[in-house]
Amino acid sequence: MAVSFPGGPAAAPTPDDPLGLLSACHGRIARQCDTLRRLAAHLPAHGSDAAAQVAAAAVVRYFETAARHHHEDEEEDLFPALIESMAGSDAVCLHALVDGLVADHARLAALWTPLRQILGAVAAGRPAELPAAQVEAFATAYAEHIRREEDELLPLAARLVADDALAAISRAMKARRGGGTA
Repeated sequence: MAVSFPGGPAAAPTPDDPLGLLSACHGRIARQCDTLRRLAAHLPAHGSDAAAQVAAAAVVRYFETAARHHHEDEEEDLFPALIESMAGSDAVCLHALVDGLVADHARLAALWTPLRQILGAVAAGRPAELPAAQVEAFATAYAEHIRREEDELLPLAARLVADDALAAISRAMKARRGGGTA
């Protein structure tokens, strides 16, 4: 658990707290979506200026690494552990939740692909238009997905996934990140 000293922020969760790390990643995803929105508003007036290039490169870097790892953490480790925790029980609702979240990941990837191409052009300083409707569709889809994970998935996982399974998830998260954090 993170320790907060008076006057200072708590340390960011690490893979040693896999559910905390997944939750913290949701906040970072939301901030990247906000950056996308600001970038879409910035480009018509300023073009692919230095600020736009830096912002675009940072968003691409985040969604191509940390957000991708986040989805892998869930699909490869957390979802199976959660399903396993319900073995022998009526897990129809849990399967529906996990299947829906996996479908969300595929939908988010499909929404990301054209944005990734546009952001690559901006990061390279080439003129580009970042359609606000595309950005909003992506950001809204992510916000809905995050809400489902925060309201449904993570509380279930905290209650049902055994400590040894959480430790295995932690090890997988560390390996996926080369020993670092999201």
